[in-house]
Amino acid sequence: MSYTVLIADDHELFRDGLSMVLHHLAPGTRCLTAGDHREALDLARATQGLDLVLLDIRMPGLPWEEALRALRTERPEVPVVILSALIDRALITTAMRAGARGFIPKTSSSSVMIHAINLVLSGGHYIPPLVLDDASPSADDGQGETGNPAASLTPRQMDVLRLVAKGLSNRDIAQTLDLSEGTVKLHVTAILKSLGVPNRTSAVIAAARMGLTEGEES
Repeated sequence: MSYTVLIADDHELFRDGLSMVLHHLAPGTRCLTAGDHREALDLARATQGLDLVLLDIRMPGLPWEEALRALRTERPEVPVVILSALIDRALITTAMRAGARGFIPKTSSSSVMIHAINLVLSGGHYIPPLVLDDASPSADDGQGETGNPAASLTPRQMDVLRLVAKGLSNRDIAQTLDLSEGTVKLHVTAILKSLGVPNRTSAVIAAARMGLTEGEES
């Protein structure tokens, strides 16, 4: 299977290097490149069969949040992964809540980049484990006052949370766990309440902190 990937970064050397890495992703992988946010949007609009956008934060053209929102609005079926030399937990949280499916530090090894991209292409989310490990607990990311967000979840809710972290819809989770979609909705509501988070994206971040995602470096 081959992929079409848009690399949006204003440093040609980095684009070239990442293109070489992506050629190991799958035979025939096609890499498109853009040097600013507006060019990235134009290419994303014009490219049929686009599988992934890798979007640098610090580029000319538009604020990155605006570019990300535009990509998610105009090409909602295409996952967007943020690239950044800055590793900051608040920035990562902002990006994930805005619709990014992952956040890859530019300092990552090629093997980690391939792992992260494969995870996103398979429907999951990627968050750098280093940031999750170093971050201090807070109610917003589901740690709560007890420091153990999993304590109040049932085994079935843990199963549902793992699948939410992989990007599955309620319908897909229902089919995977042989549950009704209504039951899955009830579980998701209970999970959000137990973790003290407002939405599924925040639940994904909490799940990553709990070690329930596949986003660990190997």
